[in-house]
Amino acid sequence: MSIADDQILVPDGELSLKLPASVQATNMFGDVYSGWVAMRAVEAAEIRAAKIAEGRIATVSVGGMDFMSPVLVGTILSFYTRVVEQGRSSMRIAVEVWGRCPDGRDPRKVSETECVQVAIDENGHIRRLPPQD
Repeated sequence: MSIADDQILVPDGELSLKLPASVQATNMFGDVYSGWVAMRAVEAAEIRAAKIAEGRIATVSVGGMDFMSPVLVGTILSFYTRVVEQGRSSMRIAVEVWGRCPDGRDPRKVSETECVQVAIDENGHIRRLPPQD
């Protein structure tokens, strides 16, 4: 899909997590480590899935992530989630990562991925998702 020059990208989904990228998460070049961003993307998907499941969930799969630009220390990262598919006990959730640099420039899309979560009971067994309105 190509984006026209006059088309403005906006986040797709519900804001599930927002936090600053800290100096403790940097790689040897001083940029924020991609693994740290990926971990937070999974965390955002888990937050959304637990809300839908009304309880405990487990992540069973995480898709690949391509990074569109480096993330600088101090960038405010926003993780937007959207339910792509929901089954009897599992759900596939898309996560978009957006960043606003410390200099205040407009937010830009940093990365995206999809995660699959399954609802589990207190013993770790798969359970049905509650009915959705």
